[in-house]
Amino acid sequence: MTRGAQGKRVAITGGARGIGRSTAEALLRAGAQVVIGDIDTALVEETAAALTARFGSTVLGLPLDVTDRGSFEQFLDLATIELGGLDVVVNNAGIMPTGRFLDESDAVSDRQIDINVRGVIIGCKLAAARFTEQGHGHIVNLGSIVGIEGAPGIAVYSATKHAVIGLGSVLRQELAGSGVTVSTIAPGFVRTELIAGIKPNALIQRVAMVGPEDVAQAITAVIGSGRPGLRYVPRTAGAILAVLRLMPEAARHRISGAFGLQSVVLESDENARAAYRNRTESTPAVSPVADSPVIESETQRPVR
Repeated sequence: MTRGAQGKRVAITGGARGIGRSTAEALLRAGAQVVIGDIDTALVEETAAALTARFGSTVLGLPLDVTDRGSFEQFLDLATIELGGLDVVVNNAGIMPTGRFLDESDAVSDRQIDINVRGVIIGCKLAAARFTEQGHGHIVNLGSIVGIEGAPGIAVYSATKHAVIGLGSVLRQELAGSGVTVSTIAPGFVRTELIAGIKPNALIQRVAMVGPEDVAQAITAVIGSGRPGLRYVPRTAGAILAVLRLMPEAARHRISGAFGLQSVVLESDENARAAYRNRTESTPAVSPVADSPVIESETQRPVR
């Protein structure tokens, strides 16, 4: 149990499945209070109900389109009312289409940028405004190891995660002294639907693959410790990257090619990825939520 996370009031985007759901589970286990949001309205409600039944602590599941400022603001408003305040926002929502750069449509590129970058920027702006006003708060963004050293086959995705890592680094500096902590988690290949059809070799599996629960534990740990900055999951991948970054770019690329990193995504089974791509590359409608009440005091918190 991460003692420092106990009692924290946390809002998680992309919380219906994968890393988001695992993070909610880890935080609930650590004694935190959680609200989850997701664009998949039915699934987020189902996940919230399952987590409530499992942990005995009420989890609210809300519709959320992270690319829409109004939707995001309403999500945070309702989370604040439900929890009686807000201490942490985890910007987890993201998508990873695969394929050669020249084969990727502008629509798919735009969707990645909208969700992976614009969504995080909106989340950071809204969270930082609330947290600076109250004098404390923690923003946790989900980057990726490919945001440091990109991989062929996910060029735009790599670029979006590079942006998230850069944003976190700058916000850590800009918000210093405001009481707002900014952390970025950079996982390797995570065993979720995100990497369906991708078959890393034994070496990559050993040094750069993790489960969603490993990422969730890292998020819970930084929330509990209040540690800012960049955290790699697994740490071994971060250590390898640190060494590679000391080398000239051409040398890094030769080494990553020898490790199989330049081909692992390009050789993915697109048939096996079809369900994931169909779900993430379209734009589903988000069910509206009743108008959120104005937050004036904790007396407005619903009685349970």
